[in-house]
Amino acid sequence: MSRFVLFGAGGRAGTRVAAEAAGRGHEVTAVVRDPAKYPDLSGENVRVVAGDVTDADRVAAVAAGHDVAIQVTARLDVPSEEFFTAASHALVDGLARAGVSRLVALGIGSLLEVSPGVRLVDTPGFPADARAFSLGHAAELAVFEKSALDWVVLAPPPVFLDEQAARTGRHRIGGGQVPASAEGDPAFAYADLAAALVDEAETPRHHRVQVAVSY
Repeated sequence: MSRFVLFGAGGRAGTRVAAEAAGRGHEVTAVVRDPAKYPDLSGENVRVVAGDVTDADRVAAVAAGHDVAIQVTARLDVPSEEFFTAASHALVDGLARAGVSRLVALGIGSLLEVSPGVRLVDTPGFPADARAFSLGHAAELAVFEKSALDWVVLAPPPVFLDEQAARTGRHRIGGGQVPASAEGDPAFAYADLAAALVDEAETPRHHRVQVAVSY
């Protein structure tokens, strides 16, 4: 059994990561900005605390005593690059002070390559609004790359992420290119994405790299 501190625990990915990790017997500290908004999040093996992933002091406080940090937070009310840059800097600083060296973060499929050296986000006709959000994740990666953290960013395929779909257990992790299977699968289950994140938190196999999650 391990102790995970989970940032963004109230979101679509976060609630599923909390449930997946707790179901495997791990202790989860679920970090949200306002615990009162998530009365159903706490439960067996899940403790809910207030925190802000962009506040290094708070990151250090809530992460102390944990084995692994998981970051699945995103915000749409502030510019993507501003948020992810602030969050990544706070995580690097705060986790170091807390003595937590392993970070598993949720990325975005548009930063995967479609051919060597060519990311999906850089291909002709890629939507401008989606590009702006993707570049926020790219800024996050740049911060992690300069840090001493043992980090991994898991990027789901660039398809519809399904909140209702059941966990299939057939996900795969690895590679830096858009998975070929993404063309044949119109959707990917959040439940499988959560399982992949917990897999890497539970048994680290990829280090200081962005990798794809696929079927």
